[in-house]
Amino acid sequence: MSDLLPNHLAGRWQAGRGAGTALFDPVLGTELVRVDNSGLDLEQGFEFARRQGGGALRAMSYAQRAGLLGAVQKVLQAGRDAYYEISTANSGTVQRDTAIDVDGAIYTVGVYARLGAALGERAFLLDEAAQSLSRDGAFQSQHLLVPGRGVALFINAFNFPSWGLWEKAAPALLSGVPVIVKPATATAWLTQRMVADVIEAGVLPPGALSVVCGSSAGLLDALRGFDFVSFTGSAHTASLIRSHPAVAERSVRVNIEADSLNSALLLPGQDDAALQLLASEVVREMSVKSGQKCTAIRRVLVPESRLGDAVQAIVGGLRELRVGNPRNPQASMGSLVSREQKDAVLRGMDELRRHATVLHDGAAQPLLDADPETSCCVAPLLLGLPDAAAGDGAREVHEMEVFGPVATVLPYRDTAQAVELARRGGGSLVASLYGSDATELAQAALRLADSHGRVHVVTPQVAQSHTGHGNVMPQSLHGGPGRAGGGEELGGLRALRFYHRRSALQAPGAVLDALPQGID
Repeated sequence: MSDLLPNHLAGRWQAGRGAGTALFDPVLGTELVRVDNSGLDLEQGFEFARRQGGGALRAMSYAQRAGLLGAVQKVLQAGRDAYYEISTANSGTVQRDTAIDVDGAIYTVGVYARLGAALGERAFLLDEAAQSLSRDGAFQSQHLLVPGRGVALFINAFNFPSWGLWEKAAPALLSGVPVIVKPATATAWLTQRMVADVIEAGVLPPGALSVVCGSSAGLLDALRGFDFVSFTGSAHTASLIRSHPAVAERSVRVNIEADSLNSALLLPGQDDAALQLLASEVVREMSVKSGQKCTAIRRVLVPESRLGDAVQAIVGGLRELRVGNPRNPQASMGSLVSREQKDAVLRGMDELRRHATVLHDGAAQPLLDADPETSCCVAPLLLGLPDAAAGDGAREVHEMEVFGPVATVLPYRDTAQAVELARRGGGSLVASLYGSDATELAQAALRLADSHGRVHVVTPQVAQSHTGHGNVMPQSLHGGPGRAGGGEELGGLRALRFYHRRSALQAPGAVLDALPQGID
């Protein structure tokens, strides 16, 4: 039996009392480690984090907490090689995909360290300017943002065990709020190792960072009214969280990122340069992390007149992919993270095949250095639908997300219909636009903004400098309305607002002027 990873709670390492759940190599099928949290005193652990971790963090200024993040970044940089090995073994990722998760996490921590340093020695933030409440201006109202006194519980998804932790933890810790992370079981090893390295380095106060691996049972029960919960995962689980007494009765603040059927849209009248940019991005988004990204392109919207050209360009890129063992340097695409995910993706692909035409099926090509019976590798599948607005298949394509390497090409008549089709996703994390006319792109972007958390616009002029449809940058908002969960993360310093409490201070101007600006 493999080693049982310990949890860190209440300021100490604790092993679960059970045999644990095994984590596997999704390519070789070998057991790696086990996780278990049965028997842990969650109430005690959460209270320790609130009292010890939160108290120590709130006693610091933003600049001091930014210094902690800088120290965390150095610890993560030192462990980078080990994290790459764990990611390959437990997530089945090729080096490019591991970099997005691991290096993206390290970069994000560094961004918030720099942002926090610029906030200086302040103990709170001002929310806009003071407003007069009296005719003579002597009595005023000033809205303050003060760090919350609760704990932040993160229930994370399986696809980004590194970035998924630190893109949430960096703003929380900078805000002065302690963190307890419950990683998805299938890929919990990397999260646990990163937390262990940071804790063992002693760069954070006791209780500021904790990790609980295994079952999520009882975690929400331990939350209190001033706590926070941030969840990334399925819409079904999100609904359970929203209806839990911690949220519904105790008013725990909640942030949700759920399903998302993202779109890539080629505007009418474009030359081959813009079309090729769209095709390259579709191929990249289908293959990076084997399509296991909440921001991946699921629907490709192209003018009816360019449908054949777009399909030809995308298929040409997909044919160059080599799917298989990420340890083989010739592999450009690895595996899904588990047998459970592979089965779910294959079922979803079969369902979409019933309603759409297969334009390219990579399964015809043999896997590279991987056993198809043992490994969780799934080749890209590109589908097409003659009528994207009506008829058989339209509902499924716009409503069914298959969390793997699959996308559907959809023709449209004009820009108005293209925007309407993108909106059929019911609210998405991101849509990308491809074209060359700045006015047309700006107008289309504005029309998509109400139903998308991010609109990514690409022209031939930024072909080498744009950050990518699916790449989430810490400077920009991550989240989306409707079925995407209605949440918001990142966005620079905007992320801190979730972990702060807004309070209106009504007082004479002299009292407002006397507010302490720093930590004594």
